[in-house]
Parts: sequence; C-alpha cells; structure tokens
Amino acid sequence: MKKLIATTAAVAALGASPAFAESSTTENIVVTRNGSQASFKGPEQWFTGPVRVDMLFQPQAPARASAGLVTFEPGSRTAWHAHPLGQTLIVTSGKGWVQEWGGPKREIQPGDVVWIPPHVKHWHGASATTAMMHIAVQESLEGSNAEWMERSATNNTATDPANAIGAREPRWHARSCT
Repeated sequence: MKKLIATTAAVAALGASPAFAESSTTENIVVTRNGSQASFKGPEQWFTGPVRVDMLFQPQAPARASAGLVTFEPGSRTAWHAHPLGQTLIVTSGKGWVQEWGGPKREIQPGDVVWIPPHVKHWHGASATTAMMHIAVQESLEGSNAEWMERSATNNTATDPANAIGAREPRWHARSCT
C-alpha cells in the first residue's frame, strides 16, 4: 500500500502547479514537496461530517487533471455529485462506500481503484465505524471538475431517496456539469 501511495504521489507530482513547486527555468520536471499544498476542511455544502482535503496537484496546462487526498471521518461522506470527465478513486486506508444514484451501495477498501464514468451521479465516504482515505483524481472541463448536488440526510440506504423505486436518473449530457 505504501508503494501504491508513493507511486501515485510521484505520478501526481508530474502535473503539479508551479505556484507551489520548486523548479528551475532550465528543467522541465516540476517537483511538489510533500506538505507544500494547503489542507482544508471539506465545505459543508459538499460533505456531510468531518472531511479534510489535502491537495496533491492542480491542473497544469495543457493537462486538466487535479488530485487530492481526502480523509473522511467515520460516517462522513460527499454530497451527491458528478464529474464532467469522470473520476478515479484510489482507496489508501480504512473502509468506505461508493454509490451510483439508484444503484447499490458498494464497499471499498485499501487498494481498491474505483472508476466513476462522466456524468454519473454518485457519492462516496467512510463506513459508519471506520475512517477512510482515498486519492481522488479528476479532470476539469471548461474550468469545472464537478457538479455538486443535494446532500443525503443519512447514510442509511434504506431511507435514501436515491434508492426509491424509479429513482434512477438518466445520464446527463456533457454540458450539464458546470
């Protein structure tokens, strides 16, 4: 697992923003030092429960990818959201869940890699009893990498509106994510 994290961090550093990087005008490689990016509390409109986001890198043109190490305390999760170009999650520790709108809640654990296709409404977060960390990688389209939607009232899939009969939404057109 440490090798996976180190490898992911090394690959992530290749696209790092020079605003936070140490570089030379004669080199093409940019190295972003561990801890040089700001950590921030996950905004309440995007998360339920305590969540910390440690940015790993921001898009460096012409690349569009960004990544963050997201830490969910037990029971914490994202609001429903979608990504215009999809999202990859790499679970690094703990135990958590991911769910597509109208689909089953699926357990995720260290070493799992989750691909969420473009425009698929979903959430992800920690289990009720165990914290969970993952690296989230996504690309921006026209300056946006996510469309945030409603927060679910609970982590209980039995009462979650996404699981109501007929709740499955059609997939959106590319211009829907802003």
